[in-house]
Amino acid sequence: MAKCSMLPKSVEFRLYAPNAKKVILTGDFNKWSTKTSPAKKDSRGNWTVKKSLKPGKYQYKFYVDGNWADDPNCASRITNNFGTQNCVIDIK
Repeated sequence: MAKCSMLPKSVEFRLYAPNAKKVILTGDFNKWSTKTSPAKKDSRGNWTVKKSLKPGKYQYKFYVDGNWADDPNCASRITNNFGTQNCVIDIK
């Protein structure tokens, strides 16, 4: 009998923000914390952070220098309680 895999997968989130001083990944996977998932900047201005996530749908945004920012590469979005949109990622 086959088992459904619920093992976490490593997912890389990336945001191009060459002028940013601080980028945080935030979402329902970390209770929207603006402190627990800082991204690292490379020499080209790309900020990346890896998260280990179990299969499922997650809402997220970036917190860039104190302001909320969408992931421009995310095609799936959902309206949030603040009248803006959150990005959605579906981990299979």
